[in-house]
Amino acid sequence: MKLHELIEGLNPNVISGDCDLDIRDIVYDSRKAGKNSLFVCIDGSVVDGHAFIPEAIENGAGALLVEKEVNVPPNITVIKVKDTRYGLAFVSDKIYDHPSRKLNLIGITGTKGKTTTTYMIKHILEDAGLKTGLIGTIQNMIGDEVLYAERTTPESYDLQALFSEMCEKDVKSVVMEVSSQGLQLNRVSCSHFEIGVFTNLYKDHISPTEHKDMEEYLNAKIKLFKMCEKGLVNIDSPYAAKVLAEAECPIYTFGIENDCDIRAYDIIKHPHSVEFQVCSPWVNGHILVNIPGKFSVYNALAAIGVCCLSGVSFDNIKNGLKSISVPGRAETIHTGRNFTVIVDYAHTADSLENILSTVKDFSKGRVVSIFGCGGNKDKGRRFGMGEVSGKIADFTVITSDNPRSEDPAAIINDIETGIKKTEGKYIKIVDRREAIRYAIESAKPEDIIVIAGKGHETYQIFKDKTIHFDDREVVREILSETASEKSEEIVLQKE
Repeated sequence: MKLHELIEGLNPNVISGDCDLDIRDIVYDSRKAGKNSLFVCIDGSVVDGHAFIPEAIENGAGALLVEKEVNVPPNITVIKVKDTRYGLAFVSDKIYDHPSRKLNLIGITGTKGKTTTTYMIKHILEDAGLKTGLIGTIQNMIGDEVLYAERTTPESYDLQALFSEMCEKDVKSVVMEVSSQGLQLNRVSCSHFEIGVFTNLYKDHISPTEHKDMEEYLNAKIKLFKMCEKGLVNIDSPYAAKVLAEAECPIYTFGIENDCDIRAYDIIKHPHSVEFQVCSPWVNGHILVNIPGKFSVYNALAAIGVCCLSGVSFDNIKNGLKSISVPGRAETIHTGRNFTVIVDYAHTADSLENILSTVKDFSKGRVVSIFGCGGNKDKGRRFGMGEVSGKIADFTVITSDNPRSEDPAAIINDIETGIKKTEGKYIKIVDRREAIRYAIESAKPEDIIVIAGKGHETYQIFKDKTIHFDDREVVREILSETASEKSEEIVLQKE
């Protein structure tokens, strides 16, 4: 595509050089630049892409999209814009021929529930026979094909490339998690959303590298409802009113406590599922969700609304929700023993309270909580999670999560400060594998062990290294080891 065609409508501030250049590719990593590529200089929180212009030119880049003054050879075309992040989204959407407009694109935003809701929607749409793409925290998917997900919401060029690939592979609908960072940093700009969903908002992602306060955090979320055709909003969220007031599209509401368009009532909770009656403009009747807890009802209501707006039948909705499972979200690990292990992604006080309270309602034995907190994060989260676990769980094993550059023992001591406010019993075990081993080896009949914080994650981040670590794998390995040890004991006893 000719450069002048690519930037038409972008309204650049300054253009110098040959705009009749035939652009072969768009890159935002100078190492990937090639002959006649357009290098987009992103000024990020860690590095500034403008500093890598010489490398991009050396690798063959023929044009630059910048937001700062630069000095380059006269044969290099320079286009200056106010915001190169938006510029990257604009030219990426155009070079791939606006792929999102060829899809039923569904965006889910909110602090909690994004991942589970996207999986619910994908499961329902596929039950209806629609090939569906998924973009999110755990993985990206094109139908059954699994792709690596570097971040929750990909950079705009990678996102448009993924949309284009999905179109080529006959995907009809795409459901994606839209993070506040993805919205604030223009990763989803120029994408056409048919439906946007707001799940909830909690105090999370407030830090020097994310959002400065809750107002900025919420405003980032609201951006989705200025770029979609229809919206769905959780009316029970205290932030719903502002979303409704600032949305620029028709909005439907869902909830449990307040009057709304899609409402759940007669909720019945079970150890591994939840059922309820749904009332809506499109469907009415009984729903069974294969994930427990009140929070699953909210996620299911959002999924029901999306699928109804997408023309899916009630039978497909019921079938999809009845058989849904999400990696690392209230995921039960079959132990073959007289106790239960559940792995969950809960990594804030609110989410930990949700999963522990759900389990507590049905546990005939103890509720044992195992969790840590990530390093380089708000210390208040540590105190809060410690206090929640101390109040609800019968026993807590405080351990490491992703300590990053912090001392794991220091993080655990912060958690201990919170749990000491309660009468909860606990033990501190820094090594996460040993913490899980301790809980399994000391489990009593009917115990439910909740391993929280990492969920689907398959790594653990330390100051000097990142190692493979999957709570689910570790549980199965320890169960296998302890089974072998017991077998050896029996043999010795017989001898």
